[in-house]
Order: sequence, then structure tokens, then C-alpha cells
Amino acid sequence: MRLALAQLNPLVGDLLGNAARITSARRNAESRHAELVLTPELSLWGYPPRDLLLQPSRLLEQTQALEQLVQDLSADQSDVSLLVGVALPADDTRAPSLHNSVVLVNRHGWTPVAQKQLLPSYDVFDERRYFRPGPGPCLLRWPDGLRIGLTICEDLWVEDDIQRERLDGPDPIAALQPEKPDLLINLAASPFDSAKPSLRRDLARQAARRLGCPVLYLNQVGSNDELVFDGGSFVMASDGTTLLDLPFCQESLMVWSSSDSNLTPTLTAAGSSQERLFRALVLGVRDYATKCGFRQALLGLSGGIDSALVAAIATAALGADRVSVLLMPSPWSSAGSIDDAMALAKRLELSSHTLPIQTLMEGFDLILQPALGQAPSGVTAENLQSRIRGTLLMAVANQQGQLLLTTGNKSELAVGYCTLYGDMNGGLAVIGDLYKTSVFSLCEWLDSDESLRCREDLGLPTSDELIGQAIRTKPPSAELRPDQKDSDSLPDYDLLDALLIPLIEERRSVEELIAAGHKPGLVKRVEQLLKRTEFKRRQAAPLLKVSSQAFGSGWRLPIASA
Repeated sequence: MRLALAQLNPLVGDLLGNAARITSARRNAESRHAELVLTPELSLWGYPPRDLLLQPSRLLEQTQALEQLVQDLSADQSDVSLLVGVALPADDTRAPSLHNSVVLVNRHGWTPVAQKQLLPSYDVFDERRYFRPGPGPCLLRWPDGLRIGLTICEDLWVEDDIQRERLDGPDPIAALQPEKPDLLINLAASPFDSAKPSLRRDLARQAARRLGCPVLYLNQVGSNDELVFDGGSFVMASDGTTLLDLPFCQESLMVWSSSDSNLTPTLTAAGSSQERLFRALVLGVRDYATKCGFRQALLGLSGGIDSALVAAIATAALGADRVSVLLMPSPWSSAGSIDDAMALAKRLELSSHTLPIQTLMEGFDLILQPALGQAPSGVTAENLQSRIRGTLLMAVANQQGQLLLTTGNKSELAVGYCTLYGDMNGGLAVIGDLYKTSVFSLCEWLDSDESLRCREDLGLPTSDELIGQAIRTKPPSAELRPDQKDSDSLPDYDLLDALLIPLIEERRSVEELIAAGHKPGLVKRVEQLLKRTEFKRRQAAPLLKVSSQAFGSGWRLPIASA
């Protein structure tokens, strides 16, 4: 049997458009003599559809989309069948009223063949809001006698010894064992984080060994809001050998035959963890801009490492001709930072404008003096500079219809080293899920020879360093007062991130960190900063999730708490 793995990039809620994408993939697969085309979880909807699932008109549109798939197959006189991810109503009036399902579509109609049994409602997932669990096992019997086991995303995540947390519920793999399937297909929409690619393969390898059959793992690709789906689909033999790899962070269709299980593997280069991270961020910016209707992007370029990295990501995502930068020096901006920012803009071939803010600073001082009894000073004066820059950026972005990209990192967002209505202004926080130490590491990789192939592939300059040593080695500074350094207000980022990672990613307590050897005063200070900054994070731009725990829909702490 020849099966096509269609690694698709859907637009959430565009049911008819997604059906057209599936038909295009089917025609491509048919030209390669495929018999069955696999599409990702909820492929008609795009994942995650969230409260679009609660709109009755969308469910009617889903029926139209399925009928369109059938009509297209009939018009083409095609004998190819499709596995399509849909949301099917339950047969009663109880809530939740839907099943996360898979239907088999051919030119004679469509038939439900699988329902998701394990429904994630942790981190960014909220499936129990919309779906009820389905029964198992899910087995599709093909006309030639082939027995195909079907699972949907989380249904594969049933190994306590491999994954971080296993949902309470049935074991869909164990339920399939008595059925002795010839193949297992897992249709997924699994978001990216750095640990996911290897973890998915470990889970698939264990399922292949338990069932004694090959596993076809098909993942969605593309970015939807904060979530980046990296694709990385694959076919794995019953002994755990990888037989086929689909590309990372791009749409693809590959055909695999069930008679090829002992042939030489067809593999694609996955790249290093830094390359995967960079490509995920590039994909995130590209899709966020495109799917939200923006053709151009804007950011403030300071000469610091954060804005330099965001500029590089945006350039790779959209092209240099669609990215603009503003340099907004104050009296406290160093000549080196201005020169570094201008040099970076030139290397990336970005359109740039310099808007000095000293006159605006003086104007604010003059206007506020009667109300304050003196000129603004201290943090107030520093925040005013950030808000002046934020206002200028928003004005230009509004006038020119650009997506404003914020440039703050996760370490700053964690402890509040950022300004509401200032440097937090924007439509997307590109590196809001990268700790400062991760920013340095990614920039070092970008400036190494290891990144040249990736840079060339993404249209970035390869003749020299991209970020530049001057930017990478500069002590971090907001430059809001003379000779200011981030270390004046914060612990060194190595120390800070060593505390933030367990506090955020692992939800470790102050007591646990102190027992692990960290200084009590420092731990308590950082924990308090993290807690007190929750009100800022609620007002921050959406960010691209690339870690196991990002600030966003998966971070749900109260603002006011003990």
C-alpha cells in the first residue's frame, strides 16, 4: 500500500480553504500513485481552532468542506482515499458536544473512523472545553486486508518512563495490541519546543515495538498565533529504525509504501538544536504576519543583542525589502551602540531611519514639571524614554500598516525589566520565550560557520558575521541613564536564568532552590520579581512559544495572590 504523508500548513478556521489545500495535496499524491493520503489532526480546521468550535455556522461549513472534498474526488474520478481531521458532533445534547475525530473520505462519501481518546488540557491545550473522549481501539480495515491502527496526537503519549507527564485515561496503544495492526498512523498537531523532536520519536519507537508494526507519525506544520508547529513527520519501522523523514518547518508531501519497511531509509537533515530553534522562530514570524494580513514589519534597533536577533529573524521570515527599523538615540545612547545598529541594518540591507528623541524628552520634562514639582527623575525618567520610543514605533507602524515586533526577551519579561506602553509595545514578541542566555547562544550560532547553510537557505547574508562580535560581546544595557548596565538592576544573566528556568519551567519552590545551593536572598528576590510582574505579562504582546513553559495561554497565575 502506498501512503502519502501530507505535512500541511492550514489557516485556522478556513475550512473551505483548508479543504482546497487537502485536495491539492491529494492530486500531488495521486500523481505519485498513492492510495491513501494522511493529513494532520483537525486538518480541516487548523489547530488549535479554540472557540471557533463553538460557532454552529462553522460546523455547517465543515460539512460543506467535506462534501467539496468528495465532489473533487468524484470529478477527478479518483480512487485515492483521504484521512481528514474534523470535529464531529456527539449523538446527544450533553457538553462538551464534539469529538476530535478522523474521517475517511473517498469519492463515494465520508465515514468516521477514529476519535481522540486522550484529551490534553494542560499548558496551552484546552481540549476538554470542546471535546469528549472517544472510545477505542480505532482500527481501519483496508480492502486488501491491511489492518491500520489510528491514533490522534496525545493518544501516542502513554509512556510514563519517557514523557514528562502522562494523562490519566486509557492506553490506546495497549487497546490496539490484540487487533494486531499492520500499521499505526498517528495524526498530530504537536507544537514545537526544543525537546519535542526526540521525544516524539521515542514515543513512536516504543509504540512500534509494542505493536510490532511500522508507525507513521504525521504532524502539522506552520504557526498559529503563539504556537509554532514544526512538522518533522516520519515513518518508523517496527524495530525503531527511521525509514522516512519529512522536512522541519516547511510544508511537504512524501509517499511511503508499506512494502518498503526493510529498504534504505530516506532521511532529510534535521540540523542542530540551534538551527531548529532559529527556523521555528522564522516560521513563527512569517506565518503570524501572513495569516494576520501584514506584508511588512517594523522594529526598533538599539545596537543591543535582542533587537539584533529579532531583526535577523524578521529578515529571514519576510525578506529585507519588507522589514524596516527605527534608530531612536537619546543623549545616553553610546556612539558604539548607534554605530552597531547602523552596521547591522546595512548588513541585513534593511530600510532604516534615525529619530533622535532628546527634544521629546525635554518636552516631557517641561510639561510634567508643574505636576511633579520637579523634572521627572529616576525610573520615571527612564520609562518616559522607553514610552517615547514606543509611541514613535506605534505611530510609524500605524501609518504604514506594519506589524510592530517587540524585542524583549523572556528573562526581562519574567522580572519586569521592561516598560508597559514602551518597549513592550507591538503585535508580536518574537523572542519573548528566549531567556537572555539563550539569546546569546543563538547569536553565537548565527555568527558561526555552522549556520552558513541555514542562512543561505533563508536568504540571509553569508559573507561575514551576521550579528557581529561588537554586539555579541557588549555588556547588556538599556542605556536609559549614563553608563547604565543591566547588572545595575539585575543579577548577571547566568545567575538570573539559572533561577528563572526552574521557577518557570519546573515550578520549583523557593525552598527547593535554596536547598539546591542557591543564595537565599537572591532566590527570594527573583521569586518576588517574577510574582510582581504578572500584571505586565497580562498586557504583553503575544509571543512565540518555543519552550516547554512560555508566558502566554499556558501560564495562568493570578495577578493578585498571597
